[in-house]
Amino acid sequence: MTASALSFRLAVLFVIAGMAMGIGMAMSQDHSIMPAHAHLNLLGWVSLFLFGIYYERRPALDTSRLAIIQVAVWSIGTVVLTIAVAALHLGYTAFDPLAAIASLTVLAAMLMFAYFVFRPARYLNPTPTGRLTPAE
Repeated sequence: MTASALSFRLAVLFVIAGMAMGIGMAMSQDHSIMPAHAHLNLLGWVSLFLFGIYYERRPALDTSRLAIIQVAVWSIGTVVLTIAVAALHLGYTAFDPLAAIASLTVLAAMLMFAYFVFRPARYLNPTPTGRLTPAE
């Protein structure tokens, strides 16, 4: 599986979970976990989808093991951070260290992504696209 395919698939799963959280909050009229809902949608849906677009535009990077690891680390961090933030907003202060660890995990995954973005041209250049030339 490519990093882009993994990113897109996980993004869809995260947005479904985020929508379910939103619907659950609306039905219960208890919006105390709204920050967790926002984290899940932004980190899980938006960021992963953007990673997928970036990776898809760079085929050499898209098939690299390191890019897949970046997506996996980001996703695990997002799940743990969402759970920890929800628990904190429900009053479970014991989850504070877990939220901190998950935040650092997501930061580490973003630093990995930054490495790809600023890396030398081997991964930065998208594959050449076909060009049309006028007929003579």
